[in-house]
Amino acid sequence: MTSPAAARPNPYFPIGQLQCETDSGIDTIPLALEQSFPSWQTTIPERYRGMDAEELTRRIRNARATLGDKVVILGHHYQREDIIQFADDRGDSFALAQYAASHPEAPYIVFAGVHFMAEAADILAAPHQQVILPNIEAGCSMADMAAEPDVHQAWRELGELYGGTDDIIPVTYMNSAASLKAFCGANGGVVCTSSNAKQVLEWAFTQGKRVFFFPDQHLGRNTGAAMGIPLDEMVLWNWRVPAGNLGGASEEALQGARIILWQGHCSVHQRFSLTQIEDARAKYAALGQQVQIVVHPECRYEVVQAADANGSTAYIAKYVANAAPGSIIGVGTEINLVARLAKENPDKTVFCLDPVVCPCSTMYRVHPAYLAWVMEELLDGRVVNRIQVPEHHRKDARVALERMLALK
Repeated sequence: MTSPAAARPNPYFPIGQLQCETDSGIDTIPLALEQSFPSWQTTIPERYRGMDAEELTRRIRNARATLGDKVVILGHHYQREDIIQFADDRGDSFALAQYAASHPEAPYIVFAGVHFMAEAADILAAPHQQVILPNIEAGCSMADMAAEPDVHQAWRELGELYGGTDDIIPVTYMNSAASLKAFCGANGGVVCTSSNAKQVLEWAFTQGKRVFFFPDQHLGRNTGAAMGIPLDEMVLWNWRVPAGNLGGASEEALQGARIILWQGHCSVHQRFSLTQIEDARAKYAALGQQVQIVVHPECRYEVVQAADANGSTAYIAKYVANAAPGSIIGVGTEINLVARLAKENPDKTVFCLDPVVCPCSTMYRVHPAYLAWVMEELLDGRVVNRIQVPEHHRKDARVALERMLALK
């Protein structure tokens, strides 16, 4: 366990949320000692702030045993081990939402993930089920890059440019707010995941001439490239430029565009670089060994092109599991998943391409203290941090999700 001294703020990084969490370790320390705690949900009762890992583990296990089938705990692949150990199922965001929906006997769904994931679970859950996010401040920086007003403004500008939007199919990545899933549902669009993005885009091109893809530019670009769409037919829309400027793109470029990419990205996957891959290959080549590289499609285009394989978190896990004993595998995704894969595949050398190995800082906000709190509140008959999608968004968001499901 990391010592309290090691967890104190680094004087060179006075703003905790700007520092990589691994600078102080990712082991469980009391919540009060987490350097980023002031930017997390601080309304958690005081008594939980000083509890150590042993006490938190005991409390969560006791609450879990007492609640029994009344609660389902879901853990995203990127959660740290001190949360995953309590999960009834682990996986990517959509698979976990489906798992929750397939267990209607549980009135409570505790989603150890981030906000958009809990929203998806709420959309798919039965009416009597309540979804709980342990830390209400656990968001997603990528999802936050696509704000509803900005997307609506871009849609209006595109409609004016093209003389309407009938030939534009909006596609939103699962990593987006429920309001944007609803936007897609209401405008003939659809949701995609990292595992079915190609299938979704193929469907979208049967429905219209162009695709408006958000919020992750890299998944959109990498998927388009895999489909044979030239890079110059994929145009970036910069939501940061003032309204009325076509997202910083030229009319000529937009007229020739098949995919309009929102300028969003994952802060973890954008860290991976071509240099990291080249260094890994050179290091093992010097030892007379060969390294395999597998990365997530949220990585930059040049990173995906240089890798041996790319795919969703589930794909990466399967890739590592199916590799021959003795394989050396460099992985371009979040460190908690990489560390778990290394532990579960001791017959292989599995390492993270990024030497800094930053975890997903927002996923990291689900500290065991929050899980203990929401579970013990359930013991007392109280639901805290419930995630409830407004009905006017739920209906259209479900349409977009069901369109995706119909493609399988």
